Amino acid sequence: APDIPVIDQAYSKLSNSITVEWRAVPGATNYMLTAQDGDSFVETIVKNSPGTVTGLKPATLYRITIRSINSGGKSQPSPFRKVKTVLAAPILSVHSPSCDSIAVSWKAVHMAAGFSVSLMRSDGLGRMLKENTTNTSLIFTNLDPGTLYTIKAYAWNASGMPGDDFTYNQRTSPNAPVDVKVAFNSGALRAVVSWTPTEGALTYSVTVSSGLLKLRCNTSSASCIVPSLQCGSEYYVSVTAYNDAGASKPTDAVSLKTIPCAPVNISIEEDEPGHLLVSWSSVSFGHYYVVFVKSDDGLEVHCNTSYTQCHFQSDCGFTYFISVFAYNKAGQSPLGDIFNYTTAPCCPSDFRAVLVSSDTVRITWAPVRGADLYETRAAGGSGVVLCKDTATACTLSALQCNTPYNITVYSFSEVRGSNTSCAPQYVATAPCSPEIKYISKEGPSVISVQWQSNNEEATYVVTVRGEAGLWHCTSTGNSCTLMDLPCGSAFSVSAVARSPAGQSLPSYSVPLETAPCCPNDLTLTQVTQSVTNISWSVGMGAQTYVTTLESPKGQAKCHTLQNYCLLGCITCGTNYTVSLRAISETGLTSSCTYQGYSSSACCPSGVKLYRLSNDGIRVLWRASDETINYNADLRGSKGNFSCTPSSGLSHCDITEIPCGDVYTVVVAPVTDKRPKLTFCPKKIYS
Repeated sequence: APDIPVIDQAYSKLSNSITVEWRAVPGATNYMLTAQDGDSFVETIVKNSPGTVTGLKPATLYRITIRSINSGGKSQPSPFRKVKTVLAAPILSVHSPSCDSIAVSWKAVHMAAGFSVSLMRSDGLGRMLKENTTNTSLIFTNLDPGTLYTIKAYAWNASGMPGDDFTYNQRTSPNAPVDVKVAFNSGALRAVVSWTPTEGALTYSVTVSSGLLKLRCNTSSASCIVPSLQCGSEYYVSVTAYNDAGASKPTDAVSLKTIPCAPVNISIEEDEPGHLLVSWSSVSFGHYYVVFVKSDDGLEVHCNTSYTQCHFQSDCGFTYFISVFAYNKAGQSPLGDIFNYTTAPCCPSDFRAVLVSSDTVRITWAPVRGADLYETRAAGGSGVVLCKDTATACTLSALQCNTPYNITVYSFSEVRGSNTSCAPQYVATAPCSPEIKYISKEGPSVISVQWQSNNEEATYVVTVRGEAGLWHCTSTGNSCTLMDLPCGSAFSVSAVARSPAGQSLPSYSVPLETAPCCPNDLTLTQVTQSVTNISWSVGMGAQTYVTTLESPKGQAKCHTLQNYCLLGCITCGTNYTVSLRAISETGLTSSCTYQGYSSSACCPSGVKLYRLSNDGIRVLWRASDETINYNADLRGSKGNFSCTPSSGLSHCDITEIPCGDVYTVVVAPVTDKRPKLTFCPKKIYS
């Protein structure tokens, strides 16, 4: 076997290989290179130095040995050398986000401390741009649009040793085309779009949009034809350049307005005798219109206008052929429909309208030569009343009240049609029946009546009728006031309208009820210290009554069908205001106020009796108020006795009382005008 070779140097220039150099061994025909990484190893047979071991892992430390080989066998392995493979190349992802930039990104590389990325034009022009970074992405800006660039990148480790490099060619997207021009062909309804070519663009796309409609034309040249445009439309034209890097920004939209469409909704009428009115709907982008009118005798006239109507002189009995064109800067609209119009016979003359009754008019006129039929039309109110006859008279009935009518007689022939320009005659019918809207009460005996006024020239008369009598009021407006109506009475209210045309039928009657009358007499009687009886006379028209006693200490109230009631919870020695509400069967109310009422003074408390002698007794009590004077009464079978102390005292003595009798003792406040109170507590004394 040959001698053991000696490794001069071993190094890695690629991430998957290590190159070894050694001195040649005499007699060796081949050499075996071995790269060992732990338990795994890679062997390669080479002829001579230098030799390369491939198929290795990036950024990995290997033990490198070499053996010499000949026909006698293999030598022993040489002393090993430790060599680490360089870093793997970053795998680039490249795109052009805009026409002057390229974005580069990559995944992290094992053991990489940083990355170097360089960029330059593929044609060698310009300078090279280089960036060192520890990130995994960067963007090159301020580049030339539509230009092919070569990008080269590699990673380096912590020692600054570069790894494999990765090369990628990327073109920037093109710049937007400039100098966009649009030429419109009005006859073919198509547009030719042209522009100045842009650097690096392979194809172009022309977008013609109008609302939701979009038309596109793709080409590799610098012009494009967009067919099938619509009349009366405004299109916005933009051009976008494309290459393998993407699209440019669209150019600023160029406005294209096509020729107007042919006018539609053409109407022809005789707005007055001898004048023909042609009108139509305005069309989009129509700057002006030309109307051609040709009569059946060969005479042609035209009208040029920026409005949507034209007037022409006409004669009855002629047929006219009419066409309308619209124009703008783009040209003339297509030919639309051609209309013909035949004028009617001349209007009947010497006609008269006579108002026979409030809803009937009789019309007469002189005959017209060539007319086969006459139509009488009464227009007014909410409709039209027609009368057709071959005679020269017509009666119109069932007309609306308070309505001005324009009554016109038209002549008609089967060949020429009807003349609609005849002058009408004005006739007004009598006023309509008023409609009473509401009746408001302005006071106890005053009401205001309001109605729907339908005739400014009418005078309105309101009548209020009832068992109590008859009342009237008159007004030219929509309301009037009636006074001195009796309370508690029922009436019916109606109204009529009068004008020079006649008098209306009366309105529907509206029932009216005045508020019930207040009772004239009201009496209050105190039953007990806390109960008072109230009674009153009957109020005309009242069904129920609500009486109320009210003071700062509280309120007592009752609601009754009778003309009296008992009120409880009355506070003694208190001044009350007295009020009564009389309520009718339909809920109308009259509020009545009466003279105030004062409840009796309070009975004393703690009444005690003390014997003074065989024929004397002292009565002692606690006064509810020091200003109240009290009187003590003793009543028995042998006589009645009383005593009244001086003002401010709360006891008094009664003497010379017969013995051997049972007495009832009552202490009550002294009253001036009212009867003596009998409801204070009683004491029995024997």
